[in-house]
Amino acid sequence: MTTALITGATAGIGAAFARRFAAARYDLVLVARNVERLENAAAELSLLGAGKVEVLSADLGTVDGRALVEDRLADPLRGIDVLVNNAGFGQGSAFLSHPVEDEEAMLDVLVRAVLRLTRAALPGMIERGKGAIINVSSVAGFVPRGTYSSAKAWVTNFSESVAAEVHGTGVRVVAVCPGFTHTEFHERADIDTGDIPGWMWLEADEIVEGALRDLRRGVPVSVPSMQYKAITAVAKLVPRNLVTKVSRGMSKRW
Repeated sequence: MTTALITGATAGIGAAFARRFAAARYDLVLVARNVERLENAAAELSLLGAGKVEVLSADLGTVDGRALVEDRLADPLRGIDVLVNNAGFGQGSAFLSHPVEDEEAMLDVLVRAVLRLTRAALPGMIERGKGAIINVSSVAGFVPRGTYSSAKAWVTNFSESVAAEVHGTGVRVVAVCPGFTHTEFHERADIDTGDIPGWMWLEADEIVEGALRDLRRGVPVSVPSMQYKAITAVAKLVPRNLVTKVSRGMSKRW
């Protein structure tokens, strides 16, 4: 039986991964902060066909929370075959408009937790000769748009680096880079999305399918939609100062 551990598993892309793995009869370890939502999700996933469903209440923005999940990932008697680093949040305002502690808290979840959980999971996967790590990044990492964008750029680069390092071990690593997605993310960050055109929106389930397809193909960076494939390709080709100018205009508008 394959076991997948998913952070941020009760909503959005994390919940979509959980549903996909439940349908494939995986055992699941669900990680989030809210115990009630975890238990509700566990019950729903069991009905979808999941094997054993374990819940782990942990705040990845804290040392203790990260340590709890790291210990579970490193447990030699209960191996994790798939790790999905999905937990995260954004700030709905500019860098200078809120306390620096808020920025640090975001980096703890988006960067430090991804690094530490990946490091905890890899030795066991390599020893068993199989495994997968899916790090949910963002197309925001391809353009300069504050701390969130910078953190996601790190996640993408980190994932590519680790994928190259573990090549040939039986372990695969992929960074998934979605664009605007219908989840709770923007509402929680108090981001007004009213002016974002409909063609830019994605569904969590299509992101999951694209990510798993690219994981099977051994693609280290997955951009699971044609429109965002085009946007990221353009962002790599045009002069950086032009990308920055466009990004600045988008930030003021959205």
